Amino acid sequence: MKIAVLKEAAGETRCAAVPETVKKFIALGAEVAVERGTGKGASIADAEFETAGAKLGSRADVLKGAGIILTVSGPDPSALKGTDKGALLVGSLDPARRRDAIGEYAAAGLDALAMEWMPRITRAQSMDILSSQSNLAGYKAVVDAAAAFGRAFPMMMTAAGTVSPAKAFVMGVGVAGLQAIATAKRLGAQVSATDVRSATKEQIQSLGAKPIFVENVAGIEGEGAGGYATEMSDEYRKAQAELVSSHIAKQDIVITTALIPGRPAPRLISDAQISSMRPGSVIVDMAADAGGNVEGTVNGETVVKHGVTIIGASNLARTLATDASALFARNLYNFLSAFWDKDQGRILLPDDDEIVKAIRLTHGGKVVNERLTAA
Repeated sequence: MKIAVLKEAAGETRCAAVPETVKKFIALGAEVAVERGTGKGASIADAEFETAGAKLGSRADVLKGAGIILTVSGPDPSALKGTDKGALLVGSLDPARRRDAIGEYAAAGLDALAMEWMPRITRAQSMDILSSQSNLAGYKAVVDAAAAFGRAFPMMMTAAGTVSPAKAFVMGVGVAGLQAIATAKRLGAQVSATDVRSATKEQIQSLGAKPIFVENVAGIEGEGAGGYATEMSDEYRKAQAELVSSHIAKQDIVITTALIPGRPAPRLISDAQISSMRPGSVIVDMAADAGGNVEGTVNGETVVKHGVTIIGASNLARTLATDASALFARNLYNFLSAFWDKDQGRILLPDDDEIVKAIRLTHGGKVVNERLTAA
């Protein structure tokens, strides 16, 4: 089976395969073809792919006869002309916001597999691109906050006097939030964190941070399918807003990470709350490309409101392209190798498998995923 690795569109620095995974695919018995320039944004030269055993070529060359197409971001359907019907398109396809493109993949006869819809189950952990990329993004959010902050993070005792530690507040304790907590702690900040899921309190404490939680609002756990947060009741929203307002005014750094799959990002910080913060404080809004957790966030830009710097962080994993590509590529390899039939030398995807049902968007010329057909 031939595996094609595509060069990403402008703005995407990551790549869907690295020399390490090329070697592993070849060891399975696959042929790997890589479009020239694929690894440039991740500092991987074409020669490194060749040394690993891949064949280099133009897009038309690598797509010809390919049974599997690997990509980071879903390509424009017009860029896949010449692809064989029945080929698997595997990557982050953003189906909720690209339904027209998904329909075109179906019309072209492609089997599109959205890796970001990987179920949160034990055997799929090594295939979870959201977790691997969010981990890096959480780290980078704190690094960017530190770069924009006009003071040091740790307490410093000097002959000239003591420098007080920065106070950092993380809102949303998923993979990105946990890494943000750990990174801020390593840099020496006093860290606190909050989440709508009460189960995260112990995770926050295990990292040495202070949990900030709404108390005495019965029955609100915020736990949805797959461990994601869900929409909150009006009662909980009000209690959370009051708690955050009193706490946020004392913070130097705020990192917001809250996302709800398939919906706009929930609003966590209002303009009034921003105005209560000290001038020179920094907010990094990691949900900027989903509408933002912070009022006034501009996706991909840094703005200043009431003396507070607001960084509209857009896909921070892209700014760590080498590591992000390595993790993403391993996620794809772990998925494909788990379904690889060595006797037949190809991938077999059982229709009744939990993972397959969750991520398969198109099959047999139709859009088949219930999350798309039910909308």
